[in-house]
Amino acid sequence: MTSHPPMTALPVLPADNSSSAAALVGDLVARARTAQHVANGFDQARVDEVVAAAGWAIMEPGRNRALAERAVADTGIGNVDDKLRKNYRKTLGLLRDLQGVRSVGVVAERPELGIVEIVRPAGVVAAITPSTNPAATPANKIINALKGRNAVIVAPSPKGWSTCSQLVGFIHAQFDRIGAPRDLVQLLPDPVTKETTGELMRQCDLVVATGSQANVRAAYTCGTPAFGVGAGNVASIIDETADLTAAAQKIARSKTFDHATSCSSENSVVIVDAVYDAAIAALTAQGGARVTAADKPRLQQTMWPQGKLSPQVIGQSAKLIAQRAGLTDLAAAQPAMLLVEEDAAAIGPAHPFSGEKLSPVLTVYRARDFADACRIVEAIYRHQGAGHSVSLHTTQTARARVLGETLPVSRVIVNQAHAIATGGSFDNGLPFSLSMGCGTWGGNNFSDNMTWRQYVNITRISTPISERVPSEDEIFGGYFARHGRA
Repeated sequence: MTSHPPMTALPVLPADNSSSAAALVGDLVARARTAQHVANGFDQARVDEVVAAAGWAIMEPGRNRALAERAVADTGIGNVDDKLRKNYRKTLGLLRDLQGVRSVGVVAERPELGIVEIVRPAGVVAAITPSTNPAATPANKIINALKGRNAVIVAPSPKGWSTCSQLVGFIHAQFDRIGAPRDLVQLLPDPVTKETTGELMRQCDLVVATGSQANVRAAYTCGTPAFGVGAGNVASIIDETADLTAAAQKIARSKTFDHATSCSSENSVVIVDAVYDAAIAALTAQGGARVTAADKPRLQQTMWPQGKLSPQVIGQSAKLIAQRAGLTDLAAAQPAMLLVEEDAAAIGPAHPFSGEKLSPVLTVYRARDFADACRIVEAIYRHQGAGHSVSLHTTQTARARVLGETLPVSRVIVNQAHAIATGGSFDNGLPFSLSMGCGTWGGNNFSDNMTWRQYVNITRISTPISERVPSEDEIFGGYFARHGRA
């Protein structure tokens, strides 16, 4: 049995007011700046040692299990085995992506341009993290920040605080082994409040915000440079050429993983009419249970009792959701996911099943053909989820290009389990990340999977090169040929 250090002792926040919050956060930031000044002198080998220490803090099997169990116990969201896999695979994948990557000193030389690029730390990073991934997401942000020689202060959700505190304690224990400053990684004290989180965002040098859109909006308006993520509401298309068994297996694997807590979990599946019945049968064979028209209002009332998604269904099993909706026969069938069939016109605020559900409830739409499926998905994203991703199951892979050129999405995931693939996987080329930018469609300033490059500055040295001034004909030749020189 692996022994674990106690959770790191943290200051207790006095009665909430702006001055006490500012003073408390100011002390954390001051300590972080001192530690970051030390890290600024690290060479690449030392940076990579610190990164490895933070990674092993969460990946060691005993610690990983302790974090996964605490996360489920404290938040009531998801399940332990999937959090174990998520903590391990997402961290291992990130470390793979970072291995051998130069993040200290000169990172690129372009003699033909006379340009030399030098990577520089951002400074002190505020990492805003959600309750759905209270260990994996903070670990991801901490490792990326450390790769850039930054200090990082985590602001977890209140439900996820104890898990994150335990993670930080594990990281500190690893730092003690290698003689690294503990204050490179800190945590807002319990209770985490809007005041302390706001102060952290104002006093730090960079904000990286994952979680609710309220958190992202707060980050964008705090006055500090910020990266935030867009809302999820992923739709998946099954076209008439798809391998239906494989598609159903991948959708079920994605939709049921960690009880669909991921923003990358499918919320809708749009099936082309020619294979609709067969696709429904394939989804049913993977544990999908169809909700009858008579039962749908009861399920909707349970999931959105006041017009807002209930915490009672977020990250819960399909069986438990059915029980809470009073659908005893459906619950008795031990469903892996609930299938809610909707008309293609049932999209928008008046139709909550067309939005994000953060639970193993999958809305199903019937499309006339692939073009109609694209139209339905576009309507879904006009309602919610623009910029994130779309999933496609097909043997006509050229159709992915159509989606990439027409839909407001930053990623097109082809023939994969979407929630596992979109944040990077060992069998695709996307960077491992738990924070996905959604571009201007999703109200973000980037459309990549967030990596260490979002946590640093680049200084460019420019030296003279041979002058090359183009002639007017080189620039305007084609235009003049078509339209004259008037």
